[in-house]
Amino acid sequence: MNQEEHLSANDVTLLQLGRRLQADGYHFITPTPLTHKWVNQRSGQHHAKCLRDVFGWSRPFATGLIDVDEQRQLQDAGVLECEGGLLKSRVRWSSLDDLLLVHSGFPTDSQDAVFFGPDSYRFAQVIQRHLQDSFAPIRRAADVGCGSGVGAILIARARRDAEVLALDINANALRLTTVNAALAGVSNLTARHSDVLQDVEGEFDLIVANPPYMADPAARTYRDGGGAFGAELSLRIVEESLGRLAQGGSLVLYTGVAMVEGRDAFLDALRPMLDRPDFGWTYREIDPDVFGEELLTAGYQRVERIAVVALIVTRMV
Repeated sequence: MNQEEHLSANDVTLLQLGRRLQADGYHFITPTPLTHKWVNQRSGQHHAKCLRDVFGWSRPFATGLIDVDEQRQLQDAGVLECEGGLLKSRVRWSSLDDLLLVHSGFPTDSQDAVFFGPDSYRFAQVIQRHLQDSFAPIRRAADVGCGSGVGAILIARARRDAEVLALDINANALRLTTVNAALAGVSNLTARHSDVLQDVEGEFDLIVANPPYMADPAARTYRDGGGAFGAELSLRIVEESLGRLAQGGSLVLYTGVAMVEGRDAFLDALRPMLDRPDFGWTYREIDPDVFGEELLTAGYQRVERIAVVALIVTRMV
């Protein structure tokens, strides 16, 4: 499938921008939102001086930094918007190894924001390690809650003969995933609307997911995992995935866990589902303490730390 054939005229403009940035040697590693905010608040960092400032740091800029014709084309495509007499990009472009991925500009306040950040890099490492360690054939794979498409694109590039589905309920995520897939040159990936796995049929040899795992008062789709501490969606993904794994197939879940009084309630909830003879599984903490600032927010008063974990479940029979 030629990904570019499925793009609107505006998204073709976005794809062309990505190709131009790649050709220019653009490189940007996206930090946490708090780090992004702090860096942009430094003296002399309020306005963009180069394309990395525009499309990485999401800083506003005056007319003249970008070629006039290109600026007009990007404005017409909705990539650039006016803000206080200056221009600002509505998207960011982030580097992951040799990939360049488009996602929402900073700050990610909108309900349909498409997030990319440090979790995306760790998620990518978990997938890459699994693909290197596993010799099981992958004929069909799914990235549940694909966001910018990181998981789906990595799988599609590593297993060119596999059918890879990038699934999300956010139309903006599906749109940007398709742009990113086209830029990555993968033809075996399809972006489809699905609430977890409810809207797709059949079994999968690999299911990956990096779901939202925070309790977000604003209920932003990319961030709110549901439940008291954001674990509801992660548990649902595990529950739905177990019955959809082909023999020898695996679920690779990267998520966050709120630790309360030294207890991992997420792991406690997983055990009844996973302690069965037909499944083998591993569970490990990748980072014991992330997003510490969230402990100051309402609802997290009893939480000691937020850890990120990797769960890998394989159907044995």
